[in-house]
Amino acid sequence: MATTNDLKNGIVLRIDGQLWTVVEFQHVKPGKGGAFVRTKMKNVLSGKTVDRTFNAGVKVETANVDKRDMQYLYKDGDDFVFMDTDTFDQLNVPAATVGDAANFMLESQTALVATNEGVPLYVELPPSVVLEVTYTEPGLQGDRSSAGTKPATLETGYEIQVPLFLEANTKVKVDTRDGSYLGRVND
Repeated sequence: MATTNDLKNGIVLRIDGQLWTVVEFQHVKPGKGGAFVRTKMKNVLSGKTVDRTFNAGVKVETANVDKRDMQYLYKDGDDFVFMDTDTFDQLNVPAATVGDAANFMLESQTALVATNEGVPLYVELPPSVVLEVTYTEPGLQGDRSSAGTKPATLETGYEIQVPLFLEANTKVKVDTRDGSYLGRVND
């Protein structure tokens, strides 16, 4: 348990059986009346954001979220199997928890896995990853980078838009947050 005076960005609270992380907070001391804390909180599982106000000094329940770098091993049915690189313990993470990160994960890749009491909450990848284009239509002579884009399939099976000049078997840098093409990578 903590009080509202202990709130800070990134702290995870358990409210009504759900986990919420504090995105922003502001201590307010009006001239009239008691002080309070205005917060913007994000639901850890659903991503929904809400504004909530607490009276100053009120006790709130904090949750222990364990964030560890884990190595993605393989897909087992609907679960993704991760291994803790320190203890070599394996953890099955449901596909719903992995979410869009599955579009950019290759075997033996490292990702940040957050758990609460052994239950996986979310998987966080680095801001960008390097993947190989496995298929795209051939580019035409004279195509330039500013001419437009075409669909390309990555080695994970995910499809992104790339410039017309790119060819298959080219390594590209991809933004894991929105799936956008960031550039070509030379070996």
